Amino acid sequence: MRKTILITGASAGLGAEMARQFSAMGRTLALCARRAEELERLRSALPGPASVRVLDVTDHDAVFAVFGAFAAEFGTLDRVVVNAGIGKGRPIGTGGFAANRRTAETNFVAALAQAEAAMEIFRRQGHGHLVLVSSVSALRGLPGSATAYAATKAGVSALAEGIRADVLGTPIKVSAILPGYIRTELNARLRAPLMVDTVVGVRAMVRAIEREAPRALVPGWPWRVLAPVVRHAPLRVLKRVL
Repeated sequence: MRKTILITGASAGLGAEMARQFSAMGRTLALCARRAEELERLRSALPGPASVRVLDVTDHDAVFAVFGAFAAEFGTLDRVVVNAGIGKGRPIGTGGFAANRRTAETNFVAALAQAEAAMEIFRRQGHGHLVLVSSVSALRGLPGSATAYAATKAGVSALAEGIRADVLGTPIKVSAILPGYIRTELNARLRAPLMVDTVVGVRAMVRAIEREAPRALVPGWPWRVLAPVVRHAPLRVLKRVL
């Protein structure tokens, strides 16, 4: 059992709900995010032990420092969930480079920093489970404001697979989790087909993480069925439905 779990982006959304569900399972949590007050509020509501630290994942030096501090505090980190991310974006070439760059820096470059920091710890201690939260958006290049976001999530999925190839046959495991449309406070106004409740969606994520699946589309229904459609549908169809 992975007893000690570090989760980034834990102050809200998927990260906060993962913290609630893992805590209810008796795990010890290391939680980090940018918002101190939200982290403290979450910690006080959890049924199990948790330590919190403020972290902006785009501050790469801080990522290494915070991960190292958690490892020193607990003696080991059994699992690291690279979850922090944003979904801002604009169609390419429409003056939204700043938003698209921030998405790329947060979702991919910062994920790389977190993976580096986690893997240094895992290689040193000889075991661990690295979880990178990608998205079903990684399955295909998407149009409009989702273009940069989908590209970053495709990068995260490829990053997970590459690291997994490096550590095959060792006690270090790597998972890429690809959530579908899961309702959070960050997308409360989004009207999307197949949207599921936060608790339901995160429960599927947690099950996949606990299985240490190399790659998991969650919830399994309907995304395992829809994934081939998304990958192979003509762009003109994809543009109308996504």
